[in-house]
Amino acid sequence: MPATAKRLDGISGIGLDRVALAAGNDPDILRLENLDTDVAVPQLAVAETVRATADDDSNSWLPLTGRSELREAVSARLRSQCGHDYDPFREVVITCGGMEGLFNSLLALVDPGSEVVVTDPTYCGMINRVRMVGATPAFVPFRRHRGAWRLDLERLEAAASPSCRAVFIMNPSMPSGAVLNAGEWQAIADFCQRNDCWLIYNAAMENILYDGRALIHPASIPGMAERTITVGSASKEYRMIGWKVGWVVGPHAALDAIAKAHIYNTADAVGIAQMPVARLMSGDPARSGLADAIAQWQARRDVIVDELRGIDPGSGTVLVPAAGGWSMLLDVGQFGLTSLEASQRLLERGRVAATYMRDWGSENADQFVRLVFSNEPVDRLAGIGDRVKQSLVN
Repeated sequence: MPATAKRLDGISGIGLDRVALAAGNDPDILRLENLDTDVAVPQLAVAETVRATADDDSNSWLPLTGRSELREAVSARLRSQCGHDYDPFREVVITCGGMEGLFNSLLALVDPGSEVVVTDPTYCGMINRVRMVGATPAFVPFRRHRGAWRLDLERLEAAASPSCRAVFIMNPSMPSGAVLNAGEWQAIADFCQRNDCWLIYNAAMENILYDGRALIHPASIPGMAERTITVGSASKEYRMIGWKVGWVVGPHAALDAIAKAHIYNTADAVGIAQMPVARLMSGDPARSGLADAIAQWQARRDVIVDELRGIDPGSGTVLVPAAGGWSMLLDVGQFGLTSLEASQRLLERGRVAATYMRDWGSENADQFVRLVFSNEPVDRLAGIGDRVKQSLVN
């Protein structure tokens, strides 16, 4: 049999699919392993999707880089977030979900043999896309400080090298739920400008912020609009996971290259899904239901934080509350367990499906499991503290 491509050597599985398979369809298991949500899709999106199925323009390959209505809506969104005017026809590309947009950006901007700065931990789908384009991830860890995750700025500076090509950041970060503050964003901006790097910003969860936090868009920092690539998605904010609509926004020279990667990768985004997103994005923000969704997700986060607060293995807190996003990390290393061992125990003993983080970082990886709180209501999460105790505390 012929050999497989070497570019996939060392590329790990994502883990959550294995946990989901082991959990099966048992209704008693808390499903905290996968980034789904049971919070409803906006009704406007459903109605517009039904309408689009009878729309001839939505049943087409064209335009390859996205419907003009959606590109204009994305441009207006970015203008409101960072104050920069992006040309919707030269500086916006609509993609088949955010992940395609991230991969296209790496393909277009990062050469094989380059280094790309990522946080530690971060989504393994980001880490392994860096590897798949032939680059090497340079990990900069988050540190626990005063009950929050903070980026290690000394390690960020140490990551500078002649081969560094980009900083690849998700904010809020997954899986930790970390949210960068103004000082951290400024340090990243300074790093990119000093080292002539791109900033590839995974903005999939940028508006899912808790405890009254405000959005900071990195392109609003002086000198960063010309080197920031914003990759967004309808999957989280609008809960439109199955629609697979994303967007990439940035300076024309970069977007011209990213558009080429997009065209030869998927050709176009899902036709019937684009106009529903455009209608949501350009209409009354209340119709998206995001404020109510954030309130539900924050309440779920709070239940888990409260219930796990009393679990003390003797070496410190086991959980840092998520400042944003849909997930946070349980420190199972404090119980003397690897992430895989803890994931298995949680499923077998506690009936909790949680993904092991073995391949999601370097220093911050195998001592954590991820708890996704977006897909289980508050009443189902009640009692999770006892489930975790009987799973991890001998």
